[in-house]
Amino acid sequence: MAARRALHFVFKVGDRARTARFYRELLGMRVLRHEEFEEGCKASCNGPYDGKWSKTMVGFGPEDNHFVAELTYNYGIGEYRLGNDFLGITLVSSQAVSNARKMGWPLKEVSSGVFETEAPGGYKFYLEDKEQLRHDPVWKVTLGVSDLQKSVSYWSGLLGMKIYEKDEGKQRALLGYADNQCKLELKAVGGAVDHGTAFGRIAFSCAKDELPSIEALMKKENQKILTPLVSLDTPGKATVQVVILADPDGHEICFVGDEAFRELSKVDPNGDKLLDDAMAADNSDKWFAEHNRKKVSA
Repeated sequence: MAARRALHFVFKVGDRARTARFYRELLGMRVLRHEEFEEGCKASCNGPYDGKWSKTMVGFGPEDNHFVAELTYNYGIGEYRLGNDFLGITLVSSQAVSNARKMGWPLKEVSSGVFETEAPGGYKFYLEDKEQLRHDPVWKVTLGVSDLQKSVSYWSGLLGMKIYEKDEGKQRALLGYADNQCKLELKAVGGAVDHGTAFGRIAFSCAKDELPSIEALMKKENQKILTPLVSLDTPGKATVQVVILADPDGHEICFVGDEAFRELSKVDPNGDKLLDDAMAADNSDKWFAEHNRKKVSA
């Protein structure tokens, strides 16, 4: 299990320009790569949509050793309904807190030195106002669960994560694949998990040879497989193999072959320009405004 890595969390975004500003100017992340697609992804990377979409990877450094965000933008969809499935990303960065104050972005201190803010679309981020000592400021992703023990058994027993903390009183647990990686926090929501239409996906890498055994284990344990082992092509880049699972609450989990993914996820020095050019060429907001119409709400 030591070779498994936490890679990224997938967000659906409706306002690409404001979202880019949040990640670049407030959090201080950089665009690692940007890609445009004319049709939907075979593994539903952009959700259950067939049309034109884009993928922008943003982070504090390369995905080889940082946990990053994948921003998927479906042209023509302006907003998504949030559920109680994604509860936030926590990162350590006094610079991000300072940036938010300078930008006038709403901040709420929820505990001593920890500030809650929201990315466009309502996704919560928790900023710890401390000097960044970690190699990667992104500390944990928090997901809501309906039954803490059942979820811990899945993530630890079946997916092999180490349990770092477990608090029955607060109904939370912290898990991960390595001390120096972003952790996964599971927190009971006191009822059923609602994924809304904004539901995301968390991705991990493993040795390519492990993918068939992960799929076989899930079949043996009667667990949900959303996308059986499949190859995904990105024009001009490496082809990767993935299997997409769902945990007991329906959280989407992607495992991708590490070897090809390291090739695919190399930082593109033109990433910022590609994103900016795509946003400049996207006249959908103007078109909808001129026709006195609103983009679709998913």
